[in-house]
Amino acid sequence: MKLKCIIVDDDIHAINGLKSYINLMPQLELSHIYTDPLEALTEINSLKAIDIIFMDVDMPVINGIELSKSIRHKTNKLIFTTSHSKYAYDAFEIHANDFLLKPYTMARFADTINRHFPKSETASNSQTLQKDDYFFVRNKNERNNLVRIKFAEVIFIESLQNYIRIHTLNDSVVTYMSLGEIKLVLKDQPDFIQIHRSFVISQSYISKVEGNTIYMTDGTELTIGKFYREQVMDFIKMKTIRSNRF
Repeated sequence: MKLKCIIVDDDIHAINGLKSYINLMPQLELSHIYTDPLEALTEINSLKAIDIIFMDVDMPVINGIELSKSIRHKTNKLIFTTSHSKYAYDAFEIHANDFLLKPYTMARFADTINRHFPKSETASNSQTLQKDDYFFVRNKNERNNLVRIKFAEVIFIESLQNYIRIHTLNDSVVTYMSLGEIKLVLKDQPDFIQIHRSFVISQSYISKVEGNTIYMTDGTELTIGKFYREQVMDFIKMKTIRSNRF
């Protein structure tokens, strides 16, 4: 089974950002969202044990620190998400497991999850995770709507400074994320390889290689970066069939 998550936060923008990060982690499943801390207090205490609670601190009526004292026993991991570092000491006083200072990146989020739930702990979920052949991102060109992308349909990904463009068989999607962050999502997908500081490609869609240029099946020509050339050529050699007659 996946790791069940709850978000408690009164900031819609923060919730949307955290939801998008959770959607990018195949081992996580968002179970509930609470914008009212009093509602969270009532309902969480009636729920079965939760794997992770992401808790904001600065909320009206009752803050996240006080709320957590009443529901700490209901969750395996308690992770605070706040814009104020001054709450860090209070958070760890009630045995919080981690503290994400807003705004935090996908890389920081993924690192936090992977530290608290290493693969050895989630090995029982491996069959479930293997079935997840897709991920979600927000499409900048469609009012940040979530779009579903299959790993097998990704041709290549290019960096656009603060954004990336994901080229698929049917479309291209621009989303607010770095190349390093999307590489974390792809790390268990052996088909992908970085060929340049600005490009990650799917090896399945390589049409041909000429010198330092890789031709993709969609007609795109990509340059192999000097730093990445050795690993790219090692892959090409591994896949090259040679006759034993020579």
